[in-house]
Amino acid sequence: MLMSPIRHTVHPRDAIVHTMDRIYRYRMTTTSGGNLSIRDGAGDIWISPARVDKGSLTRSDIVCVHADGTSAGLHPPSSEFPFHKAIYDVRPDIRAIVHAHPIALVAFSICRQTPNTRIFHQAHTVCGNLGFAKYACPGSEALGKNIAEAFSRGCDSVILENHGVVVAAKDLAVAFERFEAFEFVGKTLIKANQLGTVHFLDDAQLKLAADRSVEFASFQPDEATAEERELRKQLCDFVRRGCRQRLLISTEGSFSARVGHDSFLITPTQQDREHLQTDDFVLVRGQQREHGKLASRAARAHKAIYDRHPHVQAIVFAHPVNATAFSATDTDLDVRTIPESYVFLRDVRRAPYGIQYLTSNAIAEYVSSSNPAVILQNDGVLVTGSTVLDVFDRLEVLESTAEAVINSRSIGALAVMSNEIIEELRASFKLE
Repeated sequence: MLMSPIRHTVHPRDAIVHTMDRIYRYRMTTTSGGNLSIRDGAGDIWISPARVDKGSLTRSDIVCVHADGTSAGLHPPSSEFPFHKAIYDVRPDIRAIVHAHPIALVAFSICRQTPNTRIFHQAHTVCGNLGFAKYACPGSEALGKNIAEAFSRGCDSVILENHGVVVAAKDLAVAFERFEAFEFVGKTLIKANQLGTVHFLDDAQLKLAADRSVEFASFQPDEATAEERELRKQLCDFVRRGCRQRLLISTEGSFSARVGHDSFLITPTQQDREHLQTDDFVLVRGQQREHGKLASRAARAHKAIYDRHPHVQAIVFAHPVNATAFSATDTDLDVRTIPESYVFLRDVRRAPYGIQYLTSNAIAEYVSSSNPAVILQNDGVLVTGSTVLDVFDRLEVLESTAEAVINSRSIGALAVMSNEIIEELRASFKLE
């Protein structure tokens, strides 16, 4: 018997088209690869079609398969429909499925491994229980049986041997977040393994992150000033750009901008970062947050930095893959590689795991005008700056530098700039 559905007003056709567009745009599937489905409250299964370009899918392309096996639509349903149905049959709680061939998870599938999500607390939570399904011919009943057997054991994210990945959830938005976080883990692990020994989080460390909470009293702010409205627009634009450039993921990362001496705007908690609108950002003033909204769980850390450093006007906590790979190892990120990297970032410090969750506000001690960026152990990066644009630019430079350093390992020894060059840069650009 089906569980009571979550109430949705977006038609399954539109939800599938939008999500497939996002997956294809993020280069997490190919023109011919992957399929999505939704089971509605009536028991009908809406699924992407067979042999239709994923880069130009339209709502009229989506196929509805009824409980009696008949289908309605312009095309036949995906050839992988049998395993979608098999999963739904064994898991009444599942209402949406994502299957695709993202590069990193395919790499794990052809090595017959499952990535360890304990590299990062949010991914571990979002990805849920992991599984592995033995190979069978694509589209076959045997493959459906193998995958359904993994989901019947309570798995949420399953690697398919020599094939790809399947994730499932209570709705398509959650399934996408799970899929994206799983691929993020896979990509980060591949990069981190090129740097050295990878560190994973133990139960106590995972609990530390899960237990963090932000308890602000609420207040009703006055009408927004022109300055606040401009900052809301800037944050909205750069958060969306960060998602599309894969500097942020939809389930994690926080961006803020100072509005006044004791107030700042920050991303909300538990909302898809790419879909944020200007009104979604939360105004925090002193120990209070804007009525009717929940600030990011990192809000206390942002506040500690603003309180300690008057020169900081914007902050981002983010998880770009290459920089996050450094955070999961003991390898330091040396930015003395090209002039731009050093001028923008100076020497990047490393902070121990969980310091941003502590009530001691110790996180503020790791940043300064001469140390605007920090690697957070197993938790991505922290970047500060004088404007929203300044912070975003530094985040881009940090990730580009991290990627270049990792890539250089396949070429030869890293040759950093000499002390003489560094002193010349400090004098030329008047660096502290």
